[in-house]
Amino acid sequence: MKITPTNIPDVLLIEPPVFGDHRGYFLESYNKSKLPETLKNIDFVQDNESKSQKGVLRGLHFQTPPYCQSKLVRVIEGSVLDIAVDIRKGSPTFGEHVSIELTGENKKQLFIPRGFAHGFVVLSDTAIFSYKCDNYYSPNHDSGISFNDPSLQIDWKIEIEHCILSEKDLKLPLLKDSKDLFDINVNLYE
Repeated sequence: MKITPTNIPDVLLIEPPVFGDHRGYFLESYNKSKLPETLKNIDFVQDNESKSQKGVLRGLHFQTPPYCQSKLVRVIEGSVLDIAVDIRKGSPTFGEHVSIELTGENKKQLFIPRGFAHGFVVLSDTAIFSYKCDNYYSPNHDSGISFNDPSLQIDWKIEIEHCILSEKDLKLPLLKDSKDLFDINVNLYE
């Protein structure tokens, strides 16, 4: 398993080996024993999956303490642009983001620690998106920041007028207006 820090070193790109032949392929999508020591204490407790059409943009989401979440995300089928934004006040990379195309073909995964907002947009006709969380969903701790906050300078690789968003996501605040940001000392790997 190849693990590479991204432009924000706490966000990791994970590339599992893929074994293919004329029948198809096989891969281990998750094996705790092969993760770096910093991630071995993470106990993933919930798996989620969504199917979306081209242009669907979900995010930028996070949960507040005590229900903050680390996520391990991947695409089973199709293609998405996946985004993780550092929302840790005082961090040297505060407000910066990681942008990675995840596809059913490249089998890449992204580990997003606590203290980051997360979102994705579907680039293919449809996409099946799957992710592990280390904490349960809590509607009372659900939060987010606006996907089109100009301070974030995110290139979603799709025209904004073609994006399909939920009513909730259309109402999320700008980063500078969010009252739910994390302290720099948040434990990323609980």
